[in-house]
Amino acid sequence: MPASYEEAVARLLGLVDHERSAPAQPRQKRIYDLRNVERLLARMGDPHLRRGIVHVAGTKGKGSTAAMVESIAQAAGYSTGFYSSPHLHSFCERIRRDGQPVSRERFAELTDVVWPHHLDNANDPEAGPATLFEYLTAMGFQCFAGDAVDVSVIEVGLGGRLDATNVVTPEVSVITPVSLDHMAILGDTIGEIAADKAGIIKRQVPVVVGPQFPEAMEAICQAAAAQSAPVISVGDAITWAVEQASVDGQLLEIRGRRDTYRLRLPLLGDFQGANGATAVGAAEVLGDAGYSIDRHAIVGGLETVEWPGRMEILSREPTLVVDGAHNDHSVATLLATLDAYAPHRNLIVVAGFSRDKRVDAMVELLAQRADRVIATRSRHPRSMRPAEIAEQFAGQGIPADLIGITARTGDAVTEATAAADAEDLVLVIGSLFVVAEARESVLGIEPETYPDLLPPDLR
Repeated sequence: MPASYEEAVARLLGLVDHERSAPAQPRQKRIYDLRNVERLLARMGDPHLRRGIVHVAGTKGKGSTAAMVESIAQAAGYSTGFYSSPHLHSFCERIRRDGQPVSRERFAELTDVVWPHHLDNANDPEAGPATLFEYLTAMGFQCFAGDAVDVSVIEVGLGGRLDATNVVTPEVSVITPVSLDHMAILGDTIGEIAADKAGIIKRQVPVVVGPQFPEAMEAICQAAAAQSAPVISVGDAITWAVEQASVDGQLLEIRGRRDTYRLRLPLLGDFQGANGATAVGAAEVLGDAGYSIDRHAIVGGLETVEWPGRMEILSREPTLVVDGAHNDHSVATLLATLDAYAPHRNLIVVAGFSRDKRVDAMVELLAQRADRVIATRSRHPRSMRPAEIAEQFAGQGIPADLIGITARTGDAVTEATAAADAEDLVLVIGSLFVVAEARESVLGIEPETYPDLLPPDLR
């Protein structure tokens, strides 16, 4: 009997899950190659070995950029697959077809298809059981191969070199801005992290590189040279300019290698202009590879792209913005552009972080702008306790009477909006998991919960 969706998710949650745990020695430190996932995929008939793949890595903006590339391909009339992580509200979001998450029935079906191959892999002395991410990656490849999609956009989960997605030979590789994140796994410096992410570069496959710190760009260019891979640099070969910005979007002019594109991008933030330029670079490389993607498809795709949880406005008066920034560079970039897109009088911050992030650096930046803070936590098992967050904000000089502690994100959002005047701004920030729960609370989305994984104080 086919598994139900609930049974499929329970089966997946029984696998090793490095997204929801913090092992003493992360998987990327324990493996030397991608043999495990390669053997699993070989048992499935190598569904990843196909044309039309766009492979996207980076620290910031990889999800937004990937969504833009998918939207452009759809606007050009191609069928699309999109694999990304983590999800906001449902596991189904990780595998999309033609812009929409697969159904719960299709998700369960894909889980069933991979399961016997996973069992064979687990008994293979040269391989082993798949992790949750490896299993989901195999499901994504199976879905896109089974449906014979024209273009598959594959977002890297973590790093690049040893990520389970790094078994593809794409039409184009993409590396969005690199900054300090996952340092315990990827390296202590931006250069080391960039070198790991540059591990997705394949021989003679063009790589579109978003704006980078010099140290990161040097590492990426060295990796590209070693693979004889042409580098298309955003900010050099491709440029962009924000002509107008408001809560309704931004008017951009992007000068690509083949054409100039003037459009209104619905996603907010100056950084989305850079992501848009990067997506244009990838789309133009697809055009070089024989795909029929003209300027109308590029403009139309960018103007209709959707990517929730990134500088997203959920309500007005007071303005409620959610953003999944989870490192200090992303927080700084957001704060630098917030006034232009969402002018406000006072800033009330609802903050929830994962324990393995550079929380002190993010708190320092937010404390410089916040008029009031409400510390909270998500349901994610790696979420930091609100009392610890409040203590860090107090250490940055926020008075105790302006710091609240609320255990559940939805309650924290309600409290913050009730305390705000119409001209104020409520900013929910710190992790995508906190953002997801804020969206569920405000938009009435039914949450997909995993009771056994809840932090003890939220069970």
